[in-house]
Amino acid sequence: MENRIRIGLSTCLLGENVRYDGGHKRDRFVTDTLGQFLEFVPVCPETECGLGIPRESMRLVGNPESPRLVTNRTKIDHTERMVDWARNRVKEMEKENLCGFIFKSNSPSSGMERVRVYGEKGMPVRKGVGMFARIFMDHFPLIPVEEDGRLHDIRLRENFIERIFSLQRWREIMRHKRSRGKLVTFHTQHKLLLLSHSPKHAGAMGKLVAKAKHLPQGELYSAYQDLLMQALKLKTTIKKNINVLQHMMGYFKKQLSGDEKQELLETIDRYREGYIPLIVPLTLIKHYVRKYDQPYLKQQVYLNPHPVELKLRNHA
Repeated sequence: MENRIRIGLSTCLLGENVRYDGGHKRDRFVTDTLGQFLEFVPVCPETECGLGIPRESMRLVGNPESPRLVTNRTKIDHTERMVDWARNRVKEMEKENLCGFIFKSNSPSSGMERVRVYGEKGMPVRKGVGMFARIFMDHFPLIPVEEDGRLHDIRLRENFIERIFSLQRWREIMRHKRSRGKLVTFHTQHKLLLLSHSPKHAGAMGKLVAKAKHLPQGELYSAYQDLLMQALKLKTTIKKNINVLQHMMGYFKKQLSGDEKQELLETIDRYREGYIPLIVPLTLIKHYVRKYDQPYLKQQVYLNPHPVELKLRNHA
């Protein structure tokens, strides 16, 4: 990476005392682990739209699709204030070159999903989206988003981080002079990663690249980016990973000894059965890539899609 990855972040997750009660919700995984590789652009909708610290707590009320933002005790409606600020803020954020956003869960302004919305009788339903989060996601539909609570799920965490690192790599080639050759190189390097997420999208992207010479460059890059982010949003599975592992094994047909082939097959089977994590067969394949100097696999992002320090492939 030429630059640190910039992502938006709910300010309270950094440990800043901006919550309604004057406290914070620092997330150590975000600040201490992800913070080694990311640059955060903090956003606190409530304070940035002019509400004080501390302040009266608020909640969403009414229709979950278009709720109002109302204070709990005094029933002051801050909907227009929040919406006007949020629409201006997302326009400003177009300059930030963000590759993702981590929202604060359950927040009436920043919750990504399942935020409580209270009806006329005071009973909540978990069908809401925070007001700023909704406007951000509508404005930046391709930017990966997550919230702090969901990042405790290792598979959701892995999916989010793969997406932001992939978007950063894509942005890097977009920053320089575009060419069809660069697009072909990018697609070649990411082919196995795409297969691990969505064979269907990988096939569609391959067809798009194949007819690159016949499409206007702007249309080509835009269509490819849309498919890239759609594909990576779909989660990997053991079945899809095994398909990729077997695909890689095919590149060593003439090199692997009988014992080496048997060892790799047994390792893949143990991964299929859930006894070992993905990192084990991948480490063995990377060993063979170096040993036999396999040129195609050496360039595959799938083997190193994110920093090993994040330990995202260490779970069974």
